[in-house]
Amino acid sequence: MNANTNKNNRRLWLIIAIPTVILLLPLLAMLFTDEVNWTVFDFIVAGLLLFGVSFLSELVLRHIKNRKHRIIAIAILLLILLLIWLELAVGIFGSPFAGV
Repeated sequence: MNANTNKNNRRLWLIIAIPTVILLLPLLAMLFTDEVNWTVFDFIVAGLLLFGVSFLSELVLRHIKNRKHRIIAIAILLLILLLIWLELAVGIFGSPFAGV
């Protein structure tokens, strides 16, 4: 195995681990407080968003060679994730699928 394969394998593990840890936070919070009340559907949607952005970020890292363009593309992905997450949580735009 060469060094590039090891680097890709570590990055793949991070792509899987980071969204998983983020999804475990509300699950753990639900064990200790009634303030967090997620349904299975909430976890599915959050998982799709988090894993989707993770895998899209991996595609950006693999296919965009210019470092500046990589940073911009990943920043745009994270901004889109944040806006969708906020809309689903509190309805900042008042769309029909807002979480209000």
